[in-house]
Amino acid sequence: MQKPPPQSVDFALKQTSPNIGAGAVTGDKLSCTYDLVEQMQYLYVRVVKAKDLPGKDVTGSCDPYVEVKLGNYKGVTKHFEKKSNPEWNQVFGFSKERIQASILEVFVKDKDVVVDDLIGRVVFDVNEIPKRVPPDSPLAPQWYRLEDRKGNKAKGEFMLAVWMGTQADEAFPDAWHSDAASVGPDGVSNIRSKVYLSPKLWYVRVNVIEAQDLVPSDKGRFPEVFVKAVLGNQALRTRISPSKTINPMWNEDLMFVVAEPFEEPLFLSVEDRVGSNKDETLGNCVIPLQVVQRRLDHKPVNSRWHNLEKHVIVDGEKKEMKFASRIHLRTCLEGGYHVLDESTHCSSDLRPTAKQLWRPNIGILELGIISAHGLLPMKTKEGRGTTDAYCVAKYGQKWIRTRTIVDNFMPRWNEQYTWEVFDPCTVITIGVFDNSHIHGGAGGAKDARIGKVRIRLSTLEADRVYTHSYPLLVLHSSGVKKTGEVQLAVRFTCSTLINMLHMYSHPLLPKMHYIHPLSVIQLDSLRHQAMQIVSVRLSRAEPPLRKEVVEYMLDVDSHMWSMRRSKANFFRIMGVLSGLIAVGKWFDQICNWRNPITTILIHILFIILVLYPELILPTVFLYLFLIGIWNYRWRPLHPPHMDTHLSHANAAHPDELDEEFDTFPTSRPSDIVRMRYDRLRSIGGRVQTVIGDLATQGERLQSLLSWRDPRATTLFVTFCLIAAIVLYVTPFQVVALLIGLYALRHPRFRHKLPSVPLNFFRRLPARSDSML
Repeated sequence: MQKPPPQSVDFALKQTSPNIGAGAVTGDKLSCTYDLVEQMQYLYVRVVKAKDLPGKDVTGSCDPYVEVKLGNYKGVTKHFEKKSNPEWNQVFGFSKERIQASILEVFVKDKDVVVDDLIGRVVFDVNEIPKRVPPDSPLAPQWYRLEDRKGNKAKGEFMLAVWMGTQADEAFPDAWHSDAASVGPDGVSNIRSKVYLSPKLWYVRVNVIEAQDLVPSDKGRFPEVFVKAVLGNQALRTRISPSKTINPMWNEDLMFVVAEPFEEPLFLSVEDRVGSNKDETLGNCVIPLQVVQRRLDHKPVNSRWHNLEKHVIVDGEKKEMKFASRIHLRTCLEGGYHVLDESTHCSSDLRPTAKQLWRPNIGILELGIISAHGLLPMKTKEGRGTTDAYCVAKYGQKWIRTRTIVDNFMPRWNEQYTWEVFDPCTVITIGVFDNSHIHGGAGGAKDARIGKVRIRLSTLEADRVYTHSYPLLVLHSSGVKKTGEVQLAVRFTCSTLINMLHMYSHPLLPKMHYIHPLSVIQLDSLRHQAMQIVSVRLSRAEPPLRKEVVEYMLDVDSHMWSMRRSKANFFRIMGVLSGLIAVGKWFDQICNWRNPITTILIHILFIILVLYPELILPTVFLYLFLIGIWNYRWRPLHPPHMDTHLSHANAAHPDELDEEFDTFPTSRPSDIVRMRYDRLRSIGGRVQTVIGDLATQGERLQSLLSWRDPRATTLFVTFCLIAAIVLYVTPFQVVALLIGLYALRHPRFRHKLPSVPLNFFRRLPARSDSML
């Protein structure tokens, strides 16, 4: 097997040895909750509430807020207006490696127009703060008497909890972090880590059967009726009914994608094509999806008749007319399909929609997002380049987003996440992005892509921890660019080996995809709709997982035309065929006696196999077994990663990349579009010639017995009769032996001219001379 050329060191995968593992002992307990990341110590302050706060204003009221100060770092809660018993329930986290003070001060202040007044404070010695290690229960908050700056007791009490913990603490995701001290209160929600779930997607099948008693406005013509169905922003229509009557029939399926909870009903309208661009509505029907039957298998659901309603204008008012027109439908929510919302080649989930059909999980996937380094500046702030990086990982229905590390080209996240695995032949995708919304970014600002990593679970050994630094590569119109590296730790733990191996015998998709398959065009359209629904739903979460992030993770634009990708796929095919080509070259060397000893050994092996044909299959399988065992020594020890050579990213012409990043429809000048169109015509011409040559060879085979060339068919039929008689009286082993020895004959007995059968085949007629 031909090995791919090595990637440059810059674009290569690197094995790392981070300080991770369950061996890290904190206090007396083994901290193994986060064993795939480096432990990070944090000082946590949970500000709960206060009571009996004195009034400081002229009016005697109090507008309290809390300021938590540790050295140069300062965190502030929101303030309440005119409230002496406020509740905040907010957590502040200070990274221990950045702590340079020995005293933690918590101030309760009164918000004022000019200068905020101090109500009181509580002071802690950092060295005396207790440690807490999960799974210990959370530390109970306590009431503290407030003191003034001189240490005298002030009026009011304050409830809070202070402890030393790690990023495994449940307070970590929602805490204000000292790493992001420059982020204002409005931006804090945009930097927190979060777990999201994709909405539950269903296919909606609408089988339009027939309609009855339609009332067209022009009764003197044959109606040309079709049904239009609208669900959200998806609109489909049937063909015009072949029976042009007031009782048309279609029996046609329309497929939609919908997400729970169902927000919009299915809207159907029966329309009559009365002109070239004019349709008349004959009746409407609205079906709430909540009442639609859910189907788990291929058994048909019950059909129903629905009354059609029509609105007419009477005296300038819109009135609803109910009449006898009806439409016959079979509508169901398909639970037996998997709704494809990702590119097929990198799917992370293949389960059907209906939870009743899920098989038990076969293992656990754990991902430690440790750090990144060498990140490039993605935007400019105050005249200097900066990057506010966060990671997003997607596997199955679960998305995770790490916290944003503000203004850092070497961010350390050290966050660990877990997923259930139901199929080993799936892919986890990890993307790194720059957060553009933490400093009050404009509404149109987009989170920039820093790079993406895909890891196929079937390429991982079970129970092994893979720690690697993956290059982050982004393709721009100017070429491929390395934007940094992300360090990950991955472990796939298999619960039952037998179940996992048994999965390899199951179909990749649920059985409904094979019993009632959807067409390729349908699947592409439904996948696009599913991607849009997922991106819209996740962008409405808080903090939002933005549309551009979801689309990049789901490879929304992977179906778009790209000359670079087409070339890459062509060379992938050539790579697959290279093995067959190598075997053909090897056999040609055997036939030409380039190495006489090898040729003689092949002769001996061939004669043995002809004399003992029962050894052929065992020999083939034994040979494959030995090759597999031999290749085990050179098995890949690292997971695959983005390959610039395979993608033809480092050799793509600038114009090809510019075309790949063009909008759809195009936004380029007409002369460039004309040049690209002519280039496509040239490529299409070569493809057309190859397809024509293949068709010619097939038609020549057909013409052997078609009597298109009577002399050629006569010769072939006569040869077949003679061959049948000879083979009938001659043992098959003798025939096979003679054919093999003839094929392996010495070059001295060969001619450079083509063989007789080849000459005969090339002279057969094809239909190419009948083409216009």
